[in-house]
Amino acid sequence: MAMKILVVGGGGREHAIAEALSRNGNCELYAVMGKKNPGIAKLCKKYLINSETDINAAAEFAYNNSIEYAVIGPEAPLEAGISDLLEEKGIACIGPSRMAARLETDKAFCRNMMEKHGVAGCPLYRVFHDAEEAALFIRSYDGDLAVKPIGLTGGKGVKIMGEHFDAEGAIEYITEIGGDVVLEERLIGEEFTLMAFVDGTHIVPMPLVQDHKRAFAGDVGPNTGGMGSYTMPDHMMPFVTEEDYDKALAIMEDVVASLRSEDVIYRGMLYGQFMNTSEGPKVIEFNARFGDPEAMNLLTLLSSDLCDIVRKIAEGRLSQSDVMFENKATVCKYLVPEGYPDSPNPGDLITIKDAGEAFSYYANVTEEDNNLYTQTSRTLAFVGMADTLTEAEKIAEEAAASVEGNIRYRTDIGTQEVLDKRIAHMKEIRQ
Repeated sequence: MAMKILVVGGGGREHAIAEALSRNGNCELYAVMGKKNPGIAKLCKKYLINSETDINAAAEFAYNNSIEYAVIGPEAPLEAGISDLLEEKGIACIGPSRMAARLETDKAFCRNMMEKHGVAGCPLYRVFHDAEEAALFIRSYDGDLAVKPIGLTGGKGVKIMGEHFDAEGAIEYITEIGGDVVLEERLIGEEFTLMAFVDGTHIVPMPLVQDHKRAFAGDVGPNTGGMGSYTMPDHMMPFVTEEDYDKALAIMEDVVASLRSEDVIYRGMLYGQFMNTSEGPKVIEFNARFGDPEAMNLLTLLSSDLCDIVRKIAEGRLSQSDVMFENKATVCKYLVPEGYPDSPNPGDLITIKDAGEAFSYYANVTEEDNNLYTQTSRTLAFVGMADTLTEAEKIAEEAAASVEGNIRYRTDIGTQEVLDKRIAHMKEIRQ
């Protein structure tokens, strides 16, 4: 019998998940998505267009179609408790419970938990629920701070003093968002992402990835959901030592164990975003799901059967031997509507002339009469995969450059020039 799997979410990340699952010919796919993703729709036997946070509708759809497993893409349905509800209905969920997902959905909870259990890599921080108290702290603090709204922000709400605004700008921002905020020491270094599959006990890491949040080339402009990302053939980063890597993985293992000690079982994907500092890796944040765009790099590289990984996570018996990746480099470049993220221009026709060898993943795009049109968020992504970073970047760049329409993308992602700057910066701060 076919293995029935539900994918919740309709973005580029979920297209990559669906694509990876579909490589198993014995997997029958279903989806719940807020907007129709044409890439996902083509892979599914049946799909429901409905709000992803309407967990009752999603659960009813899953139950009526005899779904056995569900893979949750975005964070919002996790916060709404979709995993808890599906599990109650006997559907194994690859996505943490509402309580476990607080690692992402409640930044104050995350920091307090790390401090309580002595988990390494926690920056100096203070939690505030009053804008005036936060303002007093900022004015008395000698240095720059990261300003993090406590709830979900879609990757766009965190702002840094010294980059996005000065102290008075930070105070104004905190007042605008209502005063519920975590203030943290500004971390200086190089960011990297370590993601892992977690079955409640066992943690199986994936290759390291570096994401590019800033809207424009040269890492300038506002933060976005992510403009692209890259991986290296050895699954490491040249500015991350083996010792750095081991520390980062140990932090993630300690976080899962700390939750388990409080009878909170973490099952699904765990995303650790780290800043590699002069003192080693510090935790910027955790996400309770695959990153977007990083999922597109990693799932393109995945050579193991994702359906088998899903089943073993659900059964609590995942091992390192179940998860294998190609020893190749990948570069992911996101195309976005002109004006993104502040004032995106939707409804424009785009034409893909020649994707070449690149893997294509649709995100926030509509299809009418075989034509593609932009919407208000990231449109689609191309992933190049090759033996070297230079070759992978060339594949992704040629595909992205072939697209005609009112869109743009970052041409610098995955280039050797950008990587060399990262390496030089890391050497400089560790001298």
